[in-house]
Amino acid sequence: MKYLIVLVVILVGVWFWRNNRRTELRNKPPRPSAPPVAGPHQQATEVVACALCSLHLPRTDALPGSRGLYCSDAHRREAET
Repeated sequence: MKYLIVLVVILVGVWFWRNNRRTELRNKPPRPSAPPVAGPHQQATEVVACALCSLHLPRTDALPGSRGLYCSDAHRREAET
């Protein structure tokens, strides 16, 4: 008889736990599936590769040369000589 009472108590506890868990999952906001897109106040930065070493860097930091964009002045001089 005492095993039956213990079993009923365990089953009631599991039922309460699962019911509470379902409620939490239902009320939880969904996770975003994709990374956020740049908003109107944010601007996307274009990334370019150095023509000599293929290092990726923002276009605003790249140095223009006659054969492309470079990551440093030394690479620009080396590629253009």
